[in-house]
Amino acid sequence: MLVDVKDIHKNYKEFLNKEIIVNGWVKSHRAQKEFGFIDLTDGTCFKSIQIVYTNELEDFINISKIQIGSSIKVTGILSLSEGSGQEYEIKASNVVVLGGVDEDYPLQSKGRPTREFLRTVGYLRPRTNLFNAVFRVRSVSAYAIHKYFQERGYVYFHAPIITASDCEGAGEMFQVTTLDLDRLCNEKSVPYEKDFFGKKASLTVSGQLEAETFALAYKKTYTFGPTFRAENSNTKTHANEFWMIEPEMAFCDLEGDMDVMEDMLKYVVKYVLDNCKDEMEFFDKFVEKGILTKLNKLINSHFTRITHEEVINILKDAKVKWEFEPVQGGDIAREHEKYITEYFDGPVFITNWPKDIKAFYMKQNEDGKTVAAVDLEVPGAGELMGGSQREENYDKLVARMKEMGMPTKGMEWYLDLRRFGGCVHSGFGMGFERLLIYLTGVENIRDVIPYPRTPGNCDF
Repeated sequence: MLVDVKDIHKNYKEFLNKEIIVNGWVKSHRAQKEFGFIDLTDGTCFKSIQIVYTNELEDFINISKIQIGSSIKVTGILSLSEGSGQEYEIKASNVVVLGGVDEDYPLQSKGRPTREFLRTVGYLRPRTNLFNAVFRVRSVSAYAIHKYFQERGYVYFHAPIITASDCEGAGEMFQVTTLDLDRLCNEKSVPYEKDFFGKKASLTVSGQLEAETFALAYKKTYTFGPTFRAENSNTKTHANEFWMIEPEMAFCDLEGDMDVMEDMLKYVVKYVLDNCKDEMEFFDKFVEKGILTKLNKLINSHFTRITHEEVINILKDAKVKWEFEPVQGGDIAREHEKYITEYFDGPVFITNWPKDIKAFYMKQNEDGKTVAAVDLEVPGAGELMGGSQREENYDKLVARMKEMGMPTKGMEWYLDLRRFGGCVHSGFGMGFERLLIYLTGVENIRDVIPYPRTPGNCDF
């Protein structure tokens, strides 16, 4: 009977004293004179299972030479363990090597490889405890996000990856072209009209603008897909390819937007804690001590709601020597985010931001100085989500774009949403990798995405 390791751990009594077959990879191997122990994993769960074999086996000598990383097929009886460390084990009657490993197998070493080294062999990273846990949490988190929105009637929208629109107005976009770049080096201008799409095209930085069109048809929609930014940054929190979750809701103001942000985050965190218990215990023990306490506290926290102006006043009154002095109308630094979450002892929504440091599409408040924008700051991570009520007034949106030097040509489709049955609507964005950093305690974005794309790095 072929069995997954996950099913054995789920209910080992079902298989106790029965002959079973397991396929998997050798995680560790202790071979002794008369017997040996193989730690076997098959990828179906975080836990491995111990295989015990003795010199009574006909192929004992060859079995004792099996290398770490080899794939094997084991036939044996699931028995209660006679040693400490595990409750049950498989007493092998037959072990067959399905795929051996060469001597230069990078994970053969007894020493613990560094995360930096493991990035150079990214195709093998999931075989290590850390990355096996990280990428399972990534999978479960993605499912939880879809589950949350699907259960609440949101339509999943596939935003285009190639676009002619710059959502943020930052200009840091990867261009998509079929033009001969060698020939263009000698040209004075780029003939975009001769390019594949007949205009300048880029990889998207956000699916938000297109998602708004679906929100004004379905009421509630969300995107969850890859986005790209040509930002030459090598910090721990920046990558040039990353995934974004971006819901858009019609007939929803800023207060309703924050309600969804808080509810979704608590749902996803709880789902991961409930469904990745072994992985989360591993993170709590070996990556970030206290992470389980931190996440459980968030689930039960009250999320404070406070304006940007009020935050700056609190920071100015604080008996703290800031590296970056807080100023009204200015942005908030990481040190400020940390202080505010500690001040309120929990997550904080900061609302009504100065319009000069926010995107063109955000709802302009009556004071003429701020917009109905919100950032969610969480303890230990800082900003986790950002959103806003979108500007639904056509004239105000056009005026704002002109004020920021943004062309309206090519954006008629977006502006027309305000002319053709527009309404109050809101949305937010959350970087998926930023969420994973928060959930796992693994602080570098390169270690929570399978194959990171960063400046100078496009391997695998």
